[in-house]
Amino acid sequence: MNEIVYETIAEVASPSVVEVLVAALRGYGFHPLVRDDANGLPGISSLSLRGTPIEVPEAEAADARVLAEALLRDMTK
Repeated sequence: MNEIVYETIAEVASPSVVEVLVAALRGYGFHPLVRDDANGLPGISSLSLRGTPIEVPEAEAADARVLAEALLRDMTK
């Protein structure tokens, strides 16, 4: 069985920016992993000290990272 390995391409502090970034990545044909409370302990999100990790399949990571960085740069202007 082929297991998909995900790679973190960004960590985002704002939940609304996470939603926009995930939607944009999907719109460009990437497959970001969506985590919710069902993927961890109840009431404990997947937040790190730097924010919510945005993860995509390892094979998409290089291209998705370039797009995510450009989108995040545009959103912070």
